[in-house]
Amino acid sequence: MKRKSVKPTESEIEILKVLWTHEPLTVREVFEHLGSSGGYTTVLKFMQIMLEKGLVVRDESCRAHVYRSTLSEADMKRQAVSGLASKLFGGSRLRLAMQALSGETVAEADLTEMRALIDKIERSQADSESDLNK
Repeated sequence: MKRKSVKPTESEIEILKVLWTHEPLTVREVFEHLGSSGGYTTVLKFMQIMLEKGLVVRDESCRAHVYRSTLSEADMKRQAVSGLASKLFGGSRLRLAMQALSGETVAEADLTEMRALIDKIERSQADSESDLNK
């Protein structure tokens, strides 16, 4: 059964960013990495809620429970983009990307990276079509 995607709050995203970079971590370690972003008990409560939502898993085999994220940063971003594309752009990622870039100055390095990504996608699709025709 496919797990329902859960939309994390801004505070939960901040905790996930810490976990993605340093996991596994205890609540105390997450709190220390966050710095002044609330108190220890606030971080503990958020992480308990995140556990209930399925955003993190907890290893209870040690005295201090250790947490890991259940989704990679890339998967979480993919879900967020898909959700935004569905809600605002009729499911079109192209329209979402065009809106994100319209009216903004785009750095040449970013344009180069986008061209490389388009080339990679085109090659991948051509390879897939070639495999189908065999």
